[in-house]
Amino acid sequence: MVASVEAVVFDVGRVLYQWQIASLFEKIVDDKARLRKLLDEVVTEEWHFQHDRGRPLGEMVPERIELYPDFAEEIRAYATRFNETIPGPVEGSHELVERLDAQGVPLFAITNFGAEFWAGFRPTAPIFDRFRDIVVSGEECLAKPDPAIFTLAEERFALHPSAMLFIDDNEANIESAQGCGWQVHHFTDAARLEADLSARGLI
Repeated sequence: MVASVEAVVFDVGRVLYQWQIASLFEKIVDDKARLRKLLDEVVTEEWHFQHDRGRPLGEMVPERIELYPDFAEEIRAYATRFNETIPGPVEGSHELVERLDAQGVPLFAITNFGAEFWAGFRPTAPIFDRFRDIVVSGEECLAKPDPAIFTLAEERFALHPSAMLFIDDNEANIESAQGCGWQVHHFTDAARLEADLSARGLI
C-alpha cells in the first residue's frame, strides 16, 4: 500500500527544464577541439556547482579566468548568458504540473540553482507561479544531496516528509531524500512520472 501524498515536490533542472552547458557554447565556439576543452575542463558542471552551493559569480568568474585566461570570453559569457544553457522545458513535465495544480495538489520545488542565475531565470518561467514555495540552494547555501536542505524544506513547506513526494533525476538526491523519510520518484521521463502519479491517485 503506497502512503498517501499531500504535496508534490519537484526538482527543476532535467525534470522541469532541460539544462545543457553546451547549448550556449555551441553558439559561440566554432572550433570543435576548443569546445571540447571548454566543456571538459573549463566551464564544467563541477565548477558550476560552486554557484549552486552559494558562491557568488563575482568570486568564481575572475578566479576561473586567471586559471584559464585563453577562455576569458567564454567564462564571462557563461555568467551573463546562463539562460541560454536552458533550451526549454523537459517534454511532458509542465503538463503534469498543470494537471496536479488543477487537482488542487500543493506544489513545491527544491532546486540546486545559483542565486544569481535563479534571479535571471525565474521571471522567464511562469510555470512556477503554480508553486507555493521553492527552496533554491544558492539562496540557502545548502545543496542537494545534503540532508540539511531536505530538513529546511520540511520546515518551509510545513509538512511531514512522509507526506511529500520528491521528484529528482539525480540518484544521490533521491537516496538522500528517501533517507530523510520522503516518498520519492527517480525521474527519467514524463511518461513514467505520469504513471506513478496516476497510480497514487494524484492525477
